Amino acid sequence: MTLYSFFKEFHSGFRYIVIVLVLLALVRAFMGWLSKRPYGEGNRKLNLFAMISVHTQLLIGIVLFFISPMVQFTKETMKNNVTRYFTVEHWVIMIIAIALITIGHSKSKKAATPEAKHKAIAIFYLIGIVLIAVGIMLIPQ
Repeated sequence: MTLYSFFKEFHSGFRYIVIVLVLLALVRAFMGWLSKRPYGEGNRKLNLFAMISVHTQLLIGIVLFFISPMVQFTKETMKNNVTRYFTVEHWVIMIIAIALITIGHSKSKKAATPEAKHKAIAIFYLIGIVLIAVGIMLIPQ
């Protein structure tokens, strides 16, 4: 197993942990927001772990970016769907998603009411997970 194949499989497999944690946080946030539940320690920890998981995935992706043969900086890069996707499109979409999830977590921490905490997580994590899904679905076959 090469270093590249290890990180590729690690990055690919870890995405399921990210998706599950973000979706769980999202479902709990919507349930808390719509039913006006209190924002407890369980909510805080789940939201934090979801955010940590996307940041961990980013770190794995950064390593993969620098060792991947799919990332190329040549004049042909933008003409090829695969190299363009991995060199430019994928990481830009994912950075935006991670930034939104991080902003949502930060806004949730600063919010005064439980409803505002749940709402911040629900909105920002939803946009983040949609972008993550789009980024995954755009992977060239």
